[in-house]
Order: sequence, then C-alpha cells, then structure tokens
Amino acid sequence: MMNSENGVALAGKNRWLARPQSVAALLWALTALFTLRVLGQAVQLWWPQPFLPRFDSFQGSGLSYQLLLTAQIVILGLMARTALRVRAGTLRPSPTQQKTLAWSSFLYMGGSMLRIMIGIFVPAAPAWFTTWISALFHLVLAAFVMALALHVRYRMPNWTSDRGVSA
Repeated sequence: MMNSENGVALAGKNRWLARPQSVAALLWALTALFTLRVLGQAVQLWWPQPFLPRFDSFQGSGLSYQLLLTAQIVILGLMARTALRVRAGTLRPSPTQQKTLAWSSFLYMGGSMLRIMIGIFVPAAPAWFTTWISALFHLVLAAFVMALALHVRYRMPNWTSDRGVSA
C-alpha cells in the first residue's frame, strides 16, 4: 500500500520496516553482535581466554590491530548514533543518499557473501577468504546497512528516481 499523500510506502509484510522502534531494535541487536566481536578480540589480546577463538582468528586483514580497533570503535559509534537517530525519527537522508545507501547495502552484502562462498568452494583461496569470524561479522555489518536502507525506503517520503518519477 502506498500512501500517495506523503509517498511513504507501507507494503504489507514490510510494514515493520517503516516503524522506527522495530528497526532501531534490530540495529541495536546488530550493534551488540559487532560489539561482542570487537570485545572478543580485545580480550584475546589482553586477557586470553580458552573459550574464545585465538586472537589471530579474529583478524581478517593485514591492518595493524591498533588501526583495526580504532576503525571498529568509530564504526560502533556510527552504528549507535544511527540507531539512536532511527529510533528518534531524526534520520532524513536525501533521495540520492537513500539510493546510494540501498545500492551500497546490496553490494556490501553480495560482496560479503561472495567472500564466504569463495572461502568455502575454492580450496586454494587466500587466507582472507577463510578468516571466518571476520567474514561472518561483515555479514552483520552488511545486515545493519541493509536494514537501514530498507527502513529509509519504506519510511521516508519522496523515494523517487532522479527524474522525479515514483519508484
């Protein structure tokens, strides 16, 4: 169903995507999962625990841990700020930003899934493709971006193409 008065799409089963409370709860859950990943690696560096994977198992790239941790803290801050703004209803991306977010979310999710598929089906794949913790948590981050993109798609007015035609 499309509310033609303000352009907000509230399509049947996707109605929950338009509700800030529902989407914010999902965004907070994904943020919590990513926080656990960040904390797990930090614990393994400073207070290694036998029930957690080895420190190196968390590392999916050649970045130094200091740089990686800094980037992860910035990402967590952005995730928290975004979830707060979604909950408060103050997130107002432009139509161009909405489309960029949507395309980025699908490319990120597709790339993350392709990485895992290569790691599974290509026996000689480089280590980056088989670092499972990193790969799985990229799915978590991609799900965050995708949930946000779908929320603005169903919540925000004026989801139009650059030519002004309703999508």
